[in-house]
Amino acid sequence: MLKCFYPSRYYESAYDIEYEKLYGDGFRGIIFDVDNTLVEHGAPVTDRARELFSSLHKMGYETCIISNNSEARVKPLADIVGSKYVSKAGKPSPVNYIKAVEIMKCSRDTVFFVGDQIFTDVWGANRAGIKSFLVKPIDRHEEIQIVLKRYLERIVLYFYRKSLDKEGKYNEND
Repeated sequence: MLKCFYPSRYYESAYDIEYEKLYGDGFRGIIFDVDNTLVEHGAPVTDRARELFSSLHKMGYETCIISNNSEARVKPLADIVGSKYVSKAGKPSPVNYIKAVEIMKCSRDTVFFVGDQIFTDVWGANRAGIKSFLVKPIDRHEEIQIVLKRYLERIVLYFYRKSLDKEGKYNEND
């Protein structure tokens, strides 16, 4: 029952993902959440985020930022890092995940999503048939509704971790 919320992979940070290896494995597009995934909630783009996107684009990746935030929040960030974007995405609805894949001119099997929340980010990507990579949130200071969801996420993560094999890998086909 909880498997619909399980990420394909779980990382400490969006900055710790082995992007070169994944590119070698055939991935060509990355969909990112913004707040608490790439930057602290409400914060401007950091040099670290700029460098990440520059590196990804040099590798050959297409990128798209999707966020439930307004265009006033998302567009300036996307412009600075040179990424496509979808604002007011309505996550966890799969509609704008699929739109992001189309905007990048990729296919769902060559794209993965990176986000920090299970019940919006991961669930939406999973519903869209896109690999979902969960990262730990950058900042612990969050709005109350997100804090409450984090308690429920702990339950999902407990069962997710129990489902990992001895090498720490989750078999999505189980």
